[in-house]
Amino acid sequence: MDLEDTILENEIRGQGVFVSNYTHSLDPKKRLTIPSGWRAQVGTPKSLYVLPDVDHKCLCVFPAAEMAHRIVKMRNHSIADNKARHFARILGSQSDLVSWDAQGRIRIKDELLEFAELHDQVTMVGAFDRFELWNPDNLRGEGGIDRSGIQEAARYVGF
Repeated sequence: MDLEDTILENEIRGQGVFVSNYTHSLDPKKRLTIPSGWRAQVGTPKSLYVLPDVDHKCLCVFPAAEMAHRIVKMRNHSIADNKARHFARILGSQSDLVSWDAQGRIRIKDELLEFAELHDQVTMVGAFDRFELWNPDNLRGEGGIDRSGIQEAARYVGF
């Protein structure tokens, strides 16, 4: 069984599928508690990749298995592909690998918290293969979880 088959099998069982949304506070040490149901979806290894979003002032959080799937896609590009190398360099240098403590808290590096303007409250938004961390004000400014255009988007992704 190859990596892609394993990932698909885990997704069918429900691992790595993040739904719903939550708002939590950063504690005084800037730690964020990940909901227990979402921690259960991560599978093994119990680690998360935190990346700056490429379009919005939020953070994308991927389980290690999903990130492995995405890295395989990036590795399919030639070393001579400057655009792919540039993307990997920028995203890799700005990302972080985190694990949670016994209370389910993660500590995201300050540079990423600053990028997403996360100070006190954090809205965690499930996006199936990942979840996103938003400043609640920025999420509202982006239209929040707005259903307008959902039909067009559903057609675009073939849902």
